[in-house]
Amino acid sequence: MTRRRERPPLLALAAGSLAALFFVLPLVGLLWHAPWSAALSDLGEPDVRKALRLSMEASLAAVAVCLLLGLPLAWVLARIDFPGRRLLRALTVLPMVLPPVVGGIALIHSFGRRGIVGQYLDRWFGIVFPFTTKGVILAEAFVAMPFLVVTAEAAFRSLDRSFEDAARTLGASRWTVFRRVTLPLAGPALGAGAVLCWARALGEFGATITFAGNFPGTTQTMPLAVYLSLESSHPETGIVLSLVLLVVSLAILVGLRDRWLGVS
Repeated sequence: MTRRRERPPLLALAAGSLAALFFVLPLVGLLWHAPWSAALSDLGEPDVRKALRLSMEASLAAVAVCLLLGLPLAWVLARIDFPGRRLLRALTVLPMVLPPVVGGIALIHSFGRRGIVGQYLDRWFGIVFPFTTKGVILAEAFVAMPFLVVTAEAAFRSLDRSFEDAARTLGASRWTVFRRVTLPLAGPALGAGAVLCWARALGEFGATITFAGNFPGTTQTMPLAVYLSLESSHPETGIVLSLVLLVVSLAILVGLRDRWLGVS
């Protein structure tokens, strides 16, 4: 017996179409008003090149910090049961929902010259974070690390631990098991989390401008350059930089659709 194909509800189709237009129309407007003829010349401006270079360097450095600190944290959250684990997990993902400006203010009071940690870093080691490139990296790592931790924790939690148990019975140490068994098994998911972390760091604005400022060549990343350009007499440069960020974000989402979104 042939199953009759159900007709999709018209109301659902209409609502879905409106929702799609809600997301598509702003992007179409950006593409429509983009100064295509001057795009290459705008990207060749010295300040724009500095912002592009700083964004890439700072975001990659932030990902390195996130990997160094986030992977052990994710493993602890996934494998060790201890009092306060739920609270620690909530604090870890808090930057995902915290307004970025609030995050910047929190960083100032923690790592600023008079912050609870920053005053000692400045006094003992001469390390200063506010209004420096190091501050940009710190701000981007603060807001981007939750994306890595959430993905990595889910990967570590879902692994078949029989492979790790087999390696330990053969005499492998915990570090060897983690390096030779756990990381390779979780590698694809960890790679996806690292890319999402990098994309979030690349697009960070609020915490960066609050904690590190907006100084060309030192702390001015692409999102900050977009904001400054739109406030100046030459907003076309901001539109061009917006297109660059749009292309990068879209490429990441399309590339990770199978692993992160679960669709083909």
